[in-house]
Amino acid sequence: MDAFFVAVTMARRGLLTPGAPWRVARQFGALGRWGFGLAGELRQAAARSPERVAVIDDDREVTYARLLARAERLATALPVNAGDRVGLLCRNSARMIEALIGVTSKGADPVLINTGLSAHQLETVAEEQDLTALIHDDEFTGRLARVPGTLDERRVEELIASARRARSEPPVRPGRTVVLTSGTTGMPKGARRPTPGGFRPLCSMIDRIPLRAGERILIAAPLFHTWGFAGLQIALALRATIVLRRRFDPAAVHETLVEKRIGALIAVPVMVQQLMELRPRAKPPALRIAAVSGSALPGGLATRFMDRYGDVLYNLYGSTEASWVSIATPADLREAPTTAGRPPHGTHLTVLGDDDQPVPPGTTGRIVVGNEMLFEGYTGQEQASHRTVELGDLGHLDDRGRLYVDGRADDMIVSGGENVFPAEVEDLLAALPQVREVAVIGVPDDDWGQRLAAYLVLRPGERLDPEAVREHVRRHRARFSVPRDVVFLEELPRNATGKILARELPRPAAG
Repeated sequence: MDAFFVAVTMARRGLLTPGAPWRVARQFGALGRWGFGLAGELRQAAARSPERVAVIDDDREVTYARLLARAERLATALPVNAGDRVGLLCRNSARMIEALIGVTSKGADPVLINTGLSAHQLETVAEEQDLTALIHDDEFTGRLARVPGTLDERRVEELIASARRARSEPPVRPGRTVVLTSGTTGMPKGARRPTPGGFRPLCSMIDRIPLRAGERILIAAPLFHTWGFAGLQIALALRATIVLRRRFDPAAVHETLVEKRIGALIAVPVMVQQLMELRPRAKPPALRIAAVSGSALPGGLATRFMDRYGDVLYNLYGSTEASWVSIATPADLREAPTTAGRPPHGTHLTVLGDDDQPVPPGTTGRIVVGNEMLFEGYTGQEQASHRTVELGDLGHLDDRGRLYVDGRADDMIVSGGENVFPAEVEDLLAALPQVREVAVIGVPDDDWGQRLAAYLVLRPGERLDPEAVREHVRRHRARFSVPRDVVFLEELPRNATGKILARELPRPAAG
C-alpha cells in the first residue's frame, strides 16, 4: 500500500517524468550511495538537472552543478572530522546551503543556530553542543569573540578555493543535522533530526501540500528553523529553484514573488500577517501555495489571506521533536479557519485524557503523535527510540477528524477553579479590526490564583481602550476569560522565527 501511495504521489507531482536514461541512472545511483539526507538530495538533483538554477539569493544565482561542486570542495577542505559538530550561524543564502551540505558530506553534524541568540547564548551553545567549528556570516563576528573555531565568509571561500579535489565518496558515518529548539523559555536544546529512509516522508508532505518538481519556491522561513529546514529538504528533492532573502521584508518579498514568478512560499505565520498589512497591489503574485508553520495562525488571518491571494494557504502543525503532526488544506481552513487540519499519510494522531485513553470528539486532551520522522533525542542524551511523542499541547478533534490546538499544557491557567486557555482569547481579540497583533498570558492573582493579561499592538491610527477590550471578551466568552489587565505596546517581543517571547512581556502587579 505504501509503495502504491509513493508511486502515485511522485507521478502526480512530476517526479516520474521521463529523462535521459543516463541521467536518471545517475540520479538514483546518487540516492543509493548517499541516502535521502541533504547530501544525497543535492547530488540526485545535480545528476538529473545539473544546469537548472538551484538557488537565487541576494547576491547570485547558482546551478545545481555549481552548488554541488562548491559543497564538495568545502567538504574536502573543512578542518573537521566525521562525527564532529559544526555550528552554522547564517542567514538564508546559497552560502548557508553550501556550508550545510559540505559539513554533512564530511560526515560531521551541522548544528543550526538561531541568528537571534545573544553573545552569551552563543558561547553557551558552542560549549553545550561541543562544537569543533562554527561557520558564520560576517555580521555575527562581534558576537563570537569568546567562541573558538570560528570560520567567517572569507575563510570559507579560502577553503573552497584551496581544495585540490572535491569529495565524491560518502562518509562511513552520514552527518546528522541538529536543530536547536526555539528557546523561548530558556537556553535552546539540540534535537537530532533523523535522515529519511526513503521517499515516503517526502510524499507524505507533497501529497497534502501539492509542491511540484522544478517549480520556484521562496523559502522565507529561516533555514535554521525546523520548517525552513524541511522546506529546503523538500525543495532539493523536487529539484526546485530555491529563492532566498537574507532578511524578511514584506514589500521586498511581495516584489520578489511577482518578479521571479514564484509558485510556492514557505513562511512562518507572522510573515503572512505582515504581507497582509501591505496595501493590495495592482499585480498580485501568482502563488499556487503558501505553506506556513511554526506558530498558530492568528484569528481570522487564514480567511483574509485567502480572500486576497486565493485558496492557496496550507498550515502545518508540528514541532522540532515531531516534525509534523497535521496539515490544514485551503478547504479545511475555509470550513474551519482555526483548525490544524488532519494527519498526513503515515502519521498517527491521538488525543488522550487523564486516563491515557483516547477522548471523544470535542473533548480536550493531550496531543500525541507518531511518525517515521520523530527526532532521535536531544544532544547529550542517549539516542531515543520513540514510537510516539507527546507534544505538551492540548487539543481536540472534531467529528470529521480535524485537529484543533487549544494551547500549551503549561499555558493553561486555572482561574477561580476554571480552566482557561489564553489562545482562545487571543483568537477572539485578533479578530478585532483595530488590532494588529495580540498576546494573552496567565499571571498570578491573589484572589483567583491566576488571571489573564492581554497585550495588544494596534494598527496605525487606531484607538481602543481597555474597557472596550474587556467588554468584547465579556460578550463572547465566560467571565473568567475576561482579562483584567489590558496593556498596549508598540510591538510584541519575538524571536528570529516570529514566536512571541512571553517571558519578555511586562508583568502587571499582582493583585
